[in-house]
Amino acid sequence: MTFEQLKQYFLAKPQVTLEFPFGNDVYVFKVKNKMFGLIGWKDEAMNVNLKCDPDESVALRDIFSNITPGYHMNKKHWITIVIEADSSEQSVPQGEIERLIDNSFTLVVSKMTKKDRQSILVHC
Repeated sequence: MTFEQLKQYFLAKPQVTLEFPFGNDVYVFKVKNKMFGLIGWKDEAMNVNLKCDPDESVALRDIFSNITPGYHMNKKHWITIVIEADSSEQSVPQGEIERLIDNSFTLVVSKMTKKDRQSILVHC
């Protein structure tokens, strides 16, 4: 997935905002002021950080070499998907990346108050 595709996929979710609390080169996606995704670059590779169920996180790291514990995040609850700039073939398919973004969004929303959850669901 390209940066633009990722950015648009994040922003298509209801009530998502884009912020830059860590500088202009780190894109932070929030729903109701709660971070659920981040795009940044390290060693010329694009990194996508997502909230993830701890058990699923372990399984994903066994399946995909490009999924690691969350870079600069809580390693139990976050994963990083490394997308190499010079690689035409990625080890994590676009559909799987989209599913993981959806799951991250859902995990964050599920921890919100009932009122906030309902206001988000109205927009789905």
